[in-house]
Amino acid sequence: MAETLLTINELVKQYGDKVILNGMNLEVHRGEVIVVVGPSGCGKSTLLRCINALEPIQGGEIRLGDEKIVYGSKNLSSIRQHIGMVFQSYDLFPHLTVIDNILLAPTKVQKRNKAEATEEAMQLLDRVGLRDKAKSYPRELSGGQKQRVAIVRALIMHPEILLFDEVTAALDPEMVREVLDVIVGLAQENKTMIIVTHEMSFAKAVADRVIFLDEGHIVEESSPDVFFEHPETERAQQFLNTFEFTPVKHPAQN
Repeated sequence: MAETLLTINELVKQYGDKVILNGMNLEVHRGEVIVVVGPSGCGKSTLLRCINALEPIQGGEIRLGDEKIVYGSKNLSSIRQHIGMVFQSYDLFPHLTVIDNILLAPTKVQKRNKAEATEEAMQLLDRVGLRDKAKSYPRELSGGQKQRVAIVRALIMHPEILLFDEVTAALDPEMVREVLDVIVGLAQENKTMIIVTHEMSFAKAVADRVIFLDEGHIVEESSPDVFFEHPETERAQQFLNTFEFTPVKHPAQN
């Protein structure tokens, strides 16, 4: 089995008296794609925010390799360089061009050579079909294009793990596919990813393991074939019955 990259032990996250994540345990192995699904409000996005230390936790611990991830810690900036996170809201700087958005972190945080980073950025833009948009501003891009730029911005930092938080939720239906295709391509390259999504067909196609969350607990955890065809719990069956599936090819089928 591949090495364990991320470990979550007895994670507790609360907002006041409201418990969002209640004693969660999870291991993520290098090269694994985990898709987290569940009803709205079950803690999916909160889980990703805790992993990236955007939220303080109230119990348990999260480790990336041997490093403990702690909100507000002195080494947090260093740890975050190994975690790429892509949000549904893109979070691009509107006053910077696409290429400048991408180069900001590698040149300012990692102190990389600008010419070298620019060359890699252009290669990544080419890979997602946006080389010709390098000098454009975010306002000149479609939602799907902005999201692909956000993915490139995460990739250029060479993260060990990528977190995707409902990256298609804000997109028009015709733009969803172009973003999902990029993520499927990353899965083919054995990138380690945790993906929160409501796109069930995509989840079935890309996941190595599906985690079903409800009320702050992992209710079910299995391969996509088992989860989508033969869910073990009544709660998972109820959840899946609310979706209609459109087939999406698994990376291995391409």
